Amino acid sequence: MSDEDEEEGAGEGGGEGKEIYPYGEYEGGRDDQLDRHGFGSALLPNGDIYEGEYRHGKRHGKGMYCFKNGARYTGSWRKGLKHGKGEFLYPDGTRYVGDWKKDLKHGQGTYNYINGDTYEGCWYKGWRYGLGTYTYKAVNVTHYGTWKDGRMEGPGILNYPYYRFHGKFLKNLPKGAGCFTFDAKYMLHGYYINMRDPAFDYVGAEELELNRANPDVEDRSNPRVPVLVHESEESLLDIMEYLQKQFEMGDGMEEENRHVPSPVPEELLLDLPDVDLDII
Repeated sequence: MSDEDEEEGAGEGGGEGKEIYPYGEYEGGRDDQLDRHGFGSALLPNGDIYEGEYRHGKRHGKGMYCFKNGARYTGSWRKGLKHGKGEFLYPDGTRYVGDWKKDLKHGQGTYNYINGDTYEGCWYKGWRYGLGTYTYKAVNVTHYGTWKDGRMEGPGILNYPYYRFHGKFLKNLPKGAGCFTFDAKYMLHGYYINMRDPAFDYVGAEELELNRANPDVEDRSNPRVPVLVHESEESLLDIMEYLQKQFEMGDGMEEENRHVPSPVPEELLLDLPDVDLDII
C-alpha cells in the first residue's frame, strides 16, 4: 500500500514544522523543494500513521507504518515502498519477518500463521518460491523441499511423527517417483500420481486469510498435508499393504523400484534429493 499521493503537499518554508492540510498532518523535516525529507511523522486522512525517515517526499530508510485496522509494518523503505528487512504484523496476529522488495515478500523470510503453522524459507514476488520448510503445528508434520507459486512443487520430504515421505510434488500433492520410510527402517518405493484419495484427510492452515491489511502483498492459500488415516496399532506389513492400495501406481517405472528393500542406515533415509534452484 502506498500513501505517496496522500503525503504530497506544500508547507510554509523549509526546515521543520507541523502542517495541517487536506492530505493530513505532518511534522518533521523538509528539503529545499519543501518535500518531506529526513525524519518525520504523518497522520494520514484515512487514520494510518507513519513515523520514520523520508527522502525527497517519499518514505525512504527506516520507519514504522501503522494501519488504522491494527496492522503494522516496521522496517526498511525505498522510494515509498517496503524494501529490505522488515516485519509485518497483521490484525489477526499472523506475522511475517524477512526480506521485502518493491512492497512484496521477496528473499528469505518467516511467516507465522495464527493457527501456529510456520513457513521459513524463500519468497519470490510475494509467493513461497524456492527452498523452504512449512511446519503444521496441529499434526506435528513438516514439509521440507521446493515451492513454486505458493505450493509444494518439485522434490521434497514430508516428515510425520513415525514415518516420512520422500518424493516429488505437484500443486501440493505427490506425483512421480517417491517412497515412504518408517522408523523401523523399511522403505516403500512407488510411483505416485496427483490424486486425492478419500482415505486421506487433508488438513493445514486456513485457506482464506481475512482482514489482510495490505491487498498489494497477496498471500496465497496455505498448503494442505495428506494425513494418513490408519489405525496405529496395525503391523508394519499391514500399513505397507494399505499404502500400496491407497496410492495408485503409475506406468513407466522399473520393477526394481516397486519393492520394499531391506533395512538401510538411518542417515540414508534423511537424504534430500538434489535441488537445482533458479528462481530469479
